[in-house]
Order: sequence, then structure tokens, then C-alpha cells
Amino acid sequence: MRYIRNRAAGAALVLALTAGGLIWGFGLRDDGPAQVPADTCRGALAAEEAAAFFGGAELAFKGHTADWTGQATEYCAAWAHGERSEESEELEKFEGVQLELNIRPSAAHRASGAAEDASASPIGFGWNGSFSASGLTPGAAVLVDCAPLPGKGLLVMASARQDVKELSDEQLLQLARFTTESARRAAERFGCEGALGQRPSAVDRTRWTTRPAARATGTCRDVVGPRDVERLGLTTVSEKPAGRALTEECSLRGPERGEGHHVRLRAYYGPSAEQEKYLDGRYPGSVLGAVVRARSCGGALDTAYYKFEEFPRPDAEKGVRSRVGGEDAQRLLTAFAAASGARHGCAVT
Repeated sequence: MRYIRNRAAGAALVLALTAGGLIWGFGLRDDGPAQVPADTCRGALAAEEAAAFFGGAELAFKGHTADWTGQATEYCAAWAHGERSEESEELEKFEGVQLELNIRPSAAHRASGAAEDASASPIGFGWNGSFSASGLTPGAAVLVDCAPLPGKGLLVMASARQDVKELSDEQLLQLARFTTESARRAAERFGCEGALGQRPSAVDRTRWTTRPAARATGTCRDVVGPRDVERLGLTTVSEKPAGRALTEECSLRGPERGEGHHVRLRAYYGPSAEQEKYLDGRYPGSVLGAVVRARSCGGALDTAYYKFEEFPRPDAEKGVRSRVGGEDAQRLLTAFAAASGARHGCAVT
């Protein structure tokens, strides 16, 4: 059902983009390359960080503004163009590679890329944001408090249109820097009051880590207690590094529960939360048996959305029942929401 929901949502997204005269991620459409970076995303694109990504090559830029869910959203890109600074080197390895940047107010709540990726790691260095290098295309996203903007937040997302396997560690770091420094420029332009983080000096590419529940140190820390081990047999966790990612996940398993059975806990913040609530409302069958709750975080993070789901999903028509009772599900979700919310500075409830 989740696959069906995602496929339907993806189709709706493509239709919406096409209807708006915009195809983002398949090539930007405008009147031609901008001559200077200042003309691109109204000066927010961090050209120096982009140049470092492309190893000093001369860059070309393009971009435009479009309406997305009733909000002005900026799209722009940078790519290598012309000869490299070192005469002996060529541009072949950068052929077809683009750094793409998307700047939108939080009210344009449809998150994408790293912002909605539950397998992303925290971008860290004082930012509310995520960095993803687990899929085919790496990306990053940061969210900044910004009272002047609709939704009181600024969401900046970036990606490198290139197979992550073809990029060096330094280029992945530059992608994170490109995102945060572009966000810094955009925040200054909009007069955002939110605290900004530092320029990243590393990116966390830690994959999902499976370990005993009692030794959880990441997104599952402080979630499973002795009572859960005894009553539910949830002895193993699969987790990502803990921090202030815009979407987080903790997966719980136990050998007594049968092959493939697991509990998934997710936390959504800012536009990521708005998007998930929208999808849950549009495709209610995809969240059969889920337990959800909300928590006030304030600012651009707004109201966080937390969700408990059990797999395989309960299906009354087929006689499949939930193996985790409502009280236990609520307790696990409460613990997860408290731990994740504390990392993001959300109010205690």
C-alpha cells in the first residue's frame, strides 16, 4: 500500500509540475544561462561552493521562479562550462552534472529530496537539516526560522544530478556546503531571524546500523525499555545517527515476532510533516493501523508529526491483526517523540 501511495503521489506531482509549466529534476527551463551568479536565484546560489564542487571549472548558471502550492518558489542550477583553470585537464568527468538549488517558503509545504528522506543523516553543524547520500542522487536540505515568509520558515534544498558513486567524498562535502551557504545568503536576503549553523567540515554517510536495543545510540536511543523487550520481544533496532534531520526513523525488530515483522517509528518536521499529513489524508488506506501524534516545535519546524506503524500491516479483511497492542504502541511512540523532539528543541508535552 505504501508503494501504491508513493506511486500515485509521484504521478500527481509530475502532473502538477507539468501543468505549471515546470519540470524540475529533468532540466531547468528558462531563457538561457545567466551571465553572473547574482542573476541566479537572486544572488542566493553560493557560486564559490559550486565552483569548488566542479574543481575550479568555469561555471554557467540558469534559473527561474515558479508558483508552487500558491507560493513563489525559486529554482536554479550551476554546471561546468568552458575550459578548466588547469590547461591540461578536461571537463569530461563533469559532463551532464548539475548542482540544483530550490528555495521556497515553508508554506509551500511539499518537501522533497533529502528533506523527506528518512534514511538521510543530520547535516549537523547547528542546522535543522538533512544530508542524503544513500540513493542514486545525493542531496541536502536545511530549514531556517523566517518570520517574514509564509509559514514562518525558509526551506532550501539542493542536489547533485549525478550518480552518488561517481562523486568523490570532497564533492559530497561541497554539496552540503553549497546547500548551507546558499541558505545563508537566502536567509539574509529575506531578513530571516533564525539562527544559522556553521559551514560543514564533514558529512555523515553512516548507513543504517543494526544493534541490540539496549545499546541504541542514534534515532532509537531511549525508545525501547526492558518492558518492551520482555512483553514485545523487540530486541534489535535499526537506526541512523541522531540529530536534527527533517525526517527521522527508528525500526524495531525481534526474532520472536516472525520473519519480516518490524515496528517503524518516524518523525517529520516542518514541510516534511505537512507533506506526510497531506498524504495520509489523501491515501488513508496506506496508514491502516498507524498511531500518530503531533507536537508543537515552533518556528519553521512548526508542528512535528510522529507515526507508529507495524509491518506487515494489519488487514482485518484477511484476518491479520496487530501484534502490538494499542497501549504498547502509544508507549513506544511517546518515547520516540520525546527523544526526537528534545533533539529538535520541541516543547515538552
